[in-house]
Amino acid sequence: GFVVGHAGLYQALAMFAVAYFIIGMTVLSVCAIATNGALDAGGAYYMISRALGPEFGGSIGIMFFLANVCGSALYVLGLVEAVVDSFGIPPGQEAGTGVHVLPQSYWYELLYGTVLLALCLLVCLVGASIYAKATFLIFLIVAVVLGTILVSFFATRPLKVPIHLPHFNGTETDNGFFTGFSLNTLRDNLGGGYGVDYTTGQMMSFSSVFAVMFNGCTGIMAGSNMSGDLKRPSYSIPRGTISAVLFTYLVYNLLAFLMCATCNRILLQKDYGFLRDISIFPPLVTVGIYAATLSAAMSNLIGASRILYALARDDLFGRALALAKKTSASGNPVMAVIISWLVVQVVLFSGKLNTIASVVTTFFLLVYATVNLACLALEWASAPNFRPTFRYFTWHTCLLGIAGCCVMMFLISPVSASASLGFLLLLLLALHYLSPSSTWGYISQALIFHQVRKYLLMLDVRKDHVKFWRPQMLLMVQNPRGSARLIDFVNDLKKSGLYVLGHVELQDLDMLPSDPLQPQQDSWLSLVDKLNVKAFVSLTLAPSVRHGVRQLLFTSGLGGMRPNTLVLGFYDDEAPQDGLARHPAFTSAREEVPLGFPPLRTPTTPKLLSAREYVGIVADALKMLRNVLLARQLESLDKAWELRRAASPPPTIHVWPVNLLRPDSARYADTCSLFLLQMACVLNMARAWRRARLRLFLCVEAGTMPHAQEEKLRQLLKDLRIQAQIQLVPWDAITRLHWQTCRGPPGGPAEEEEEEEGVVNFPTNTTQVSDEYVCAANKLVLEQSPAPAVRFLYLPRPPADTSLYPLYLHQLELLTRGLGPTVLVHGVSAVTSTQL
Repeated sequence: GFVVGHAGLYQALAMFAVAYFIIGMTVLSVCAIATNGALDAGGAYYMISRALGPEFGGSIGIMFFLANVCGSALYVLGLVEAVVDSFGIPPGQEAGTGVHVLPQSYWYELLYGTVLLALCLLVCLVGASIYAKATFLIFLIVAVVLGTILVSFFATRPLKVPIHLPHFNGTETDNGFFTGFSLNTLRDNLGGGYGVDYTTGQMMSFSSVFAVMFNGCTGIMAGSNMSGDLKRPSYSIPRGTISAVLFTYLVYNLLAFLMCATCNRILLQKDYGFLRDISIFPPLVTVGIYAATLSAAMSNLIGASRILYALARDDLFGRALALAKKTSASGNPVMAVIISWLVVQVVLFSGKLNTIASVVTTFFLLVYATVNLACLALEWASAPNFRPTFRYFTWHTCLLGIAGCCVMMFLISPVSASASLGFLLLLLLALHYLSPSSTWGYISQALIFHQVRKYLLMLDVRKDHVKFWRPQMLLMVQNPRGSARLIDFVNDLKKSGLYVLGHVELQDLDMLPSDPLQPQQDSWLSLVDKLNVKAFVSLTLAPSVRHGVRQLLFTSGLGGMRPNTLVLGFYDDEAPQDGLARHPAFTSAREEVPLGFPPLRTPTTPKLLSAREYVGIVADALKMLRNVLLARQLESLDKAWELRRAASPPPTIHVWPVNLLRPDSARYADTCSLFLLQMACVLNMARAWRRARLRLFLCVEAGTMPHAQEEKLRQLLKDLRIQAQIQLVPWDAITRLHWQTCRGPPGGPAEEEEEEEGVVNFPTNTTQVSDEYVCAANKLVLEQSPAPAVRFLYLPRPPADTSLYPLYLHQLELLTRGLGPTVLVHGVSAVTSTQL
């Protein structure tokens, strides 16, 4: 009557259509999720949490708990209004007559609400079985009352109904009319005629009337909330919910039409209990109203308690909800019922049904939108295990349900909708950072997998362009205990590219009962989390380290995301230090280093690979057109201290883009030198290294116009948009020690011969470069002050003759001895671009 009186028949039918469209879409989603596996206590919360994960589930669980709590209070207040209407002392009278004996005031009505709520509490404390019996009895009563009302519309003769309303001058008296079936009455009630709600004194509108009406449609979750108490929830919930929705939709539309055709607008707007006046047996209507509102209040109270119990049992909020876990001997969550009752009691202080209607509706719409979102996510994730037996839904119905809920939320009350969404966001963030991880499965992971696979297929390596090149690193780690700072350093070098931590386990699977790498995977992933690096982990079994690295170079990555750069620690005789034990991730949090990693080798322990095998790995990577970085003494790099130094000047990065072992081929624009420049620049672009300054060393000889070379190099840096300070370094004293100096100046036969040879150095260069020359080059690098945070040096190609690999490694060791953190770089990729 309230809806039809203010909105008219057309708008009332539109409201029912909109409400039941939203509800219908949500019911389809509920049925789909409910028939996709075993359901437990918690209803919508259980569905959402198991589908969307603990963050969404926990936050929506709280919202749904509040929705049920406010809903229960709303129905209790509705019952109070009905009781006061029947038995309250009329306004303006000091003493009642006949049955009108109950005083009317805010505090008296709060007392009546408290008593009625206590009755609901008693039923819910006894347990679900008595509640089920009580609701079935109430259903029978309501069905009988509904039948008598439908008969009354036809059987009752036209009559005048006196209406007494409270007014600031006393009592306002008006007359409503029951006309019987009348075309004029129907015509008068077709359009809207919004007036003042006599219980709150507020002017009604489409949104405020819809908010009140929608609360008569929110019972669709009543069956779902009892999921833990049903014998066969997956069978009962779809059938019960769909039949209930269809039944109530037909009843509401039929009642709306009958009221519009028989009652004038004054009666509908100013007497919400008019059905008593026109009934053939008025007391039965009163009983029906009491039964319906009492049933709804109990349904919401028991629903709230079951949601609270499920939240407490899942430990999402820790000790905050620990009390709600306690149950009776029969399994009834009595503490959850009591807590829910206390919260409902607090809400009763709002005083009037229509006051909290918009808040309750907003909460329910938000929950329904999330149920649809859960079903949509499961459908879009295309997980093979999502195969509900209820198939009458698609992602379109889920999307329509979400859109309908969101639109109506903001139409009803923009303030309540915004506040609810803000509260939901706060709960989401709190649970994301504070709640323990769950074993329910995260739908976000399934959706990410689905999208990543789709975009990986779209990532076409044939469309790669040098402008968009980025380093994609494969860092080989023998034991993370000795490589913590190197792992962190390479994370800064990757520039949003792929980063893979590779490890080779020297075992033969034929001789083992199971894969030994699976138990190690969790330790490596925990390490990645603790060090806060954005890296994947790739472990392999191989008979030798060299074979294992080949496997990883061939197989790591997927599609267009494959490593293009191999990073190795340096091969020397220094005893490794346990960097994990000193790493801030473990020292500051006082956490133990993750288990699963063996202790570091001692100086007496034999190495897992020989010098020849190590250089062979470098040669293999270059043959496979992978860039190579060799990192020496990176574990001595205290990045935090270097970059926090307040003293001026800021830390520096020294860059030597010339092959120090081949002074005759000194060029700054070849592929390898440009790659070395790029890597130094990429490091400088990392957030932690932006304060550092690049210093580029230009090695010059007497009589070679050094200023012209400097200007040429400066122009190159300008074209490449690299900011670096250029420092000229005379190295005549060094080059005199080189064996090829006697063969002429640069540009002579030696350089021509190398160009003919291609990128491979002369095998004889390795044999004929003296230790004296290499030590002099090392001294030249070391003398450049102030000492940098890290140095980038040119890495020559390994000799073609494999027997010279140990000698080649010896020369690299001499060249980098005592230099501190140093990265030797050899690039085979064109990585710089001067184009827009």
